[in-house]
Amino acid sequence: MKLPVYLYGHPVLRNVSEPLTADYPDLRKLVDDMFEAMYESEGVGLAAPQIGRNIRLVVIDADPVGENFPECAGRKFVLVNPEIEILEGDTVTRAEGCLSLPGISENVPRVEHIRLRWQDENFESHEEEISGFLARIVQHECDHLEGKLYIDHVSAIRRQLIRNKLNNIVTGKVRTDYPVRFAPTVRRR
Repeated sequence: MKLPVYLYGHPVLRNVSEPLTADYPDLRKLVDDMFEAMYESEGVGLAAPQIGRNIRLVVIDADPVGENFPECAGRKFVLVNPEIEILEGDTVTRAEGCLSLPGISENVPRVEHIRLRWQDENFESHEEEISGFLARIVQHECDHLEGKLYIDHVSAIRRQLIRNKLNNIVTGKVRTDYPVRFAPTVRRR
């Protein structure tokens, strides 16, 4: 089943997600469908709110960027109920994009080193220190679980400069190569 990616302006993207429990129906199928949607849209991560579900679930396959960011090579995760602890270190600003904000990329400051605690799809607990671009991917996806988007981390001036692009997404005047779901108020022609 091809899941649509929910776009900027849809209220589901601004809700705080609920913890996921082991009795969640068809979790394995949902995880498989999320990976399929992520691959179809050529992303490296996808959070459940982006497919219309406010649950604490993220899929990541960072391997496609592993050539440029060695810490990402071979890294594939299913994150259930992830928690991030910010560790000491530098903040680095890099360009980020998001499947829910097609056609937009902005420079976002993020810490370079985190401790990640999560459960996998079998509800087994894990903990790992993660650095570099992989830490950025994890932070970006986990922000979605808190109802945050990467544009919330850029200055008010930058948000003002991309206002027209954001309005085009909200009003359905954007094209993608993957299935999407617009805000409920959008009437597609």
